[in-house]
Amino acid sequence: MRWGIAVMAAVLCAGAVYAQEKDSFTPMALDAGFGRMDLNPPAMAPEEIIKKFAARETEFQDALNHYTYRRVARVQTVDDDNKVDGEWYQVDDVTFDHDGKRTEKTIYAPESTLQRVMMSPSDMQDIQKGYPFVLTTLEVGAYDIKYVGKQKVDEVECYVFDVSPKQIVKGHRYLLGRIWVDATDLQIVVTNGRMVPDDTRKGSEDLHPPFMTWRAQVDGHYWFPVYTKGEGILHFAGGHGYMAEDVHMRDVVKYTDYKQFGSTMKIVSVDGEQPQGKTPQQQQQQPKTPKK
Repeated sequence: MRWGIAVMAAVLCAGAVYAQEKDSFTPMALDAGFGRMDLNPPAMAPEEIIKKFAARETEFQDALNHYTYRRVARVQTVDDDNKVDGEWYQVDDVTFDHDGKRTEKTIYAPESTLQRVMMSPSDMQDIQKGYPFVLTTLEVGAYDIKYVGKQKVDEVECYVFDVSPKQIVKGHRYLLGRIWVDATDLQIVVTNGRMVPDDTRKGSEDLHPPFMTWRAQVDGHYWFPVYTKGEGILHFAGGHGYMAEDVHMRDVVKYTDYKQFGSTMKIVSVDGEQPQGKTPQQQQQQPKTPKK
């Protein structure tokens, strides 16, 4: 099964450590292709913006809980010639059972060909909840949130905030990075950073690449996650007889076929590669949809 990234031979430990002496990865550019950052103070106090967008995110989370959708996730290792040398792939339908309870059904999951890494529980947690990051009123208190400025993403004017966890609670995952909030809708439209903590102990390393998630107005009202790309070179230190190794990782997750529960739902092809209607590339050309 696909679970968090670790060295294949490593034994995973229950307690992950957050503090680390040096970066465990080589990141990608934070905001390449975005507009100029306006550093002037906003008309509304940052604290008020945070309060309002957290309330809006809470509304969105409640709405999302009544939608079905398909999630297509692909994790790859890339060699020095930039060729894929291992892959994990899975298609899941996030839906409801006969009793109306939220459930996930795996539609397609070929055998993994990953050799240099394996999956650990934190990776699936990131795919399910971390990459489609939602910052609700209930969760906003767990983060230090710093206003950075205003910036355009495509044609969408956004407030930009840096977010970091105030403390790490065992068993929980947190975003360490940056969010772009639509200045009109007051909802997150782009998330960039990485999920923490990493476990950097030799022989028990559990590392994760930085990622970026884009949302789009699927229903004309709320911004829904549509595409995530994570990529970085993870620096495994080795230990217990295992050599240090740098592993180029690439994650791509697509979220498609959003339907309100109870409506007619058309099932797409089993590989899940193409969503109904517009693809993420086509969606980015529509109004109020950030570029990827």
